[in-house]
Amino acid sequence: MLPPLAGLFGGGDNIVSLIFQLVFTGMFVVFMFYGQRIQMMVMLREVESHLRRLKLIRDDGRKIAMETIKEIGKPVGDPTERIDQFLEYIAITPQSMDPSGIVWKLEHVLDVRDVRFKDEVKLMAPEADEAQLNNLENTLEAAMALNMIYKVIRHFYLLGKKTLSLYIIMQIQMVLPLIMQQAEAYAQALRAFSLGQPIGDGAGALVAAKLMHGHKTREIARDVIAAKVPIDGRTAYVLKAKGPGGNVGKPGDGIRQIIEEKKGKISTIIMIDAALKLEGEKPGEIAEGVGAAIGGPGVEQFKIEAAILKNKIPVNAIIVKQDIGDAVSPMRKEVFDAVDPVIKRIKRLILERTKKGDNVIIAGIGNTIGIGQ
Repeated sequence: MLPPLAGLFGGGDNIVSLIFQLVFTGMFVVFMFYGQRIQMMVMLREVESHLRRLKLIRDDGRKIAMETIKEIGKPVGDPTERIDQFLEYIAITPQSMDPSGIVWKLEHVLDVRDVRFKDEVKLMAPEADEAQLNNLENTLEAAMALNMIYKVIRHFYLLGKKTLSLYIIMQIQMVLPLIMQQAEAYAQALRAFSLGQPIGDGAGALVAAKLMHGHKTREIARDVIAAKVPIDGRTAYVLKAKGPGGNVGKPGDGIRQIIEEKKGKISTIIMIDAALKLEGEKPGEIAEGVGAAIGGPGVEQFKIEAAILKNKIPVNAIIVKQDIGDAVSPMRKEVFDAVDPVIKRIKRLILERTKKGDNVIIAGIGNTIGIGQ
């Protein structure tokens, strides 16, 4: 009589153990020779899924921009071709090999870009008023940013797929979460701009608007409004971008103009702006400091710093913390509720840092969309 088959191999447990050893050895050999290629394929799949999501966001942004222009601007013809051309516009930065005068060259390029954008929007939306034109320009710029993000990610995805370079694919895969967060923020911004809603970045402008409410205003620089406001025996010159259209203006020129008008007799400058919070911090938290609280390419900050250095004027900063999504999306309640505490801090700073009869500049920095004077 033949013995059981399992007995020939020393029992059933040994067969199971042998099978696992063979499977493990096979997997080890496969991953030793093809592990990097498998890892690249997994990364490419992940990048590809995010790329599809970016394309949907980009296309949705283009659609919103087109519908908004048709609804508000009442164009005579189909603006599709002109909008697609707008989304591909580029601004070439000045040559910085010789840094002397680079700020003024950059300002000139930005001014030309701004004028060109406004002219293009006027052609696309002939029936829009000034505030609506600014909002439409902001809407198209958000759509342009989404288009550029999608094209850059697509470029590195296709380049990594073409070259099968682990390092190219790995780099883009590692930064994708931050890029997707930025894209989602621009998508929210686009909707806010199309509806003319205040955004989180307008926290400083809202503070200035509340301080100057009921006082006579004048345009002191291009797209910058200023008002003379008495505060506790001091004279405060409050300025912000001209609203309620989407606008940031030229606050550097406004501050410099007031300093020149008062012949440098300014006791202090207080600047209020939104700032990016760290993870774990709550939106709407307030922080104080010193320096010119203003973002952007740096031109306006340079002007402010040059003016205050010449006249030895101290600059105080108050920032309202929020993340990038909050800054460009409709203003959150926490940011709106921070306005009154900011005003209290401004008044405390004025009482502590100045004396009666002094002149003070209060600058509310940020996009003033949906925020009037």
